[in-house]
Amino acid sequence: MVSTGKGSGPHRDGSGASGGGRRRGSVLASERREHLVRLAAELFAEKGYQATTVRNIADEAGILSGSLYHHFDSKESIVDEILSSFFDELNAANKAVLERGGDPRTVLAELVRNCFRTLVPHRAAVMVMQNDWNYLRRFDRFDYLARAEEETERLWVGQIERGQGTGLFRDDIDARLTYRMIRDTIWVAVRWFQPAGRLDAEGVADHYIAVLFDGISTGPR
Repeated sequence: MVSTGKGSGPHRDGSGASGGGRRRGSVLASERREHLVRLAAELFAEKGYQATTVRNIADEAGILSGSLYHHFDSKESIVDEILSSFFDELNAANKAVLERGGDPRTVLAELVRNCFRTLVPHRAAVMVMQNDWNYLRRFDRFDYLARAEEETERLWVGQIERGQGTGLFRDDIDARLTYRMIRDTIWVAVRWFQPAGRLDAEGVADHYIAVLFDGISTGPR
């Protein structure tokens, strides 16, 4: 059939059928990529990053190993995407807390909640950080991990010291050591936390905050 030039056939600017096909192909490729990231994340959380091979990921996806390289150039690229999205989301949430302001106890409580909120959507990233931090730091492409950790430490320590300066927190504790103890006890929760358990992430965060600020003693020693 001869085109009339009025809406039938592909447009010269590529926005017709061929353009639509390219867009659909791009969407499908993006969805496939996200699916592979999710599968890889589950394997990293279950087996560990170093123990998981490209073949493991491909087998889980039901594709040949070579097909995986149509989406990612290496296993490192996959875990890079998992970790960078985790830090981007956490950093954005922490900055939002600072922008809202409040006294140091309020700010620290919200920072704690931000951490616990990541345990379900970013379980794999937290597990990788727990198990493979020292291994990944050897690679230049993961230099941002150390920078992110330093930035986070400055944020938390700053709030603890601000609370000490106003008399809200005890001045006989080391702010940096306190932060690191808080950090480690939160992230290790990824090993035992069950989303379908008695308490969800918000409930566990509330319980943790109560113990953090009020302790477990009912009165003076």
